[in-house]
Amino acid sequence: MSIYLSYTFKVIVFTLVVAGTILLLQNTLEPFWIHEKIGAVVWFYFWLTLVSGLLAHYFLNLSEDNSVPILLGTGLVRLLGSLGFVFAVLWMGAENILWFVVDFFIIYLLYLLFDIYTFITNLRPHSE
Repeated sequence: MSIYLSYTFKVIVFTLVVAGTILLLQNTLEPFWIHEKIGAVVWFYFWLTLVSGLLAHYFLNLSEDNSVPILLGTGLVRLLGSLGFVFAVLWMGAENILWFVVDFFIIYLLYLLFDIYTFITNLRPHSE
């Protein structure tokens, strides 16, 4: 199986797990703990993680010697994209800003951990 297809499958499965967990939490917690724009946040991170991960895999296949700048570059793209998304949502006038930022940060950390895990497991066979 292609590494691109495998990575896409992993991102889809992880997003479904995150979305299922959010749905479960929405039904069990107080309604104000989960922001109403959480679906847009998960959708945004699905696409951001998918595109940045596929680009990173593509550039790593081109040159394994430049793995550190490639991974740092994709991390910077993710950070700048996230900041742009937060500013756009806040500029449009989201209500309950505190819970939006908290929920956004939690989703950001989950996808960041997913990204780190997938790239570490991918780089482990190439370390020898």
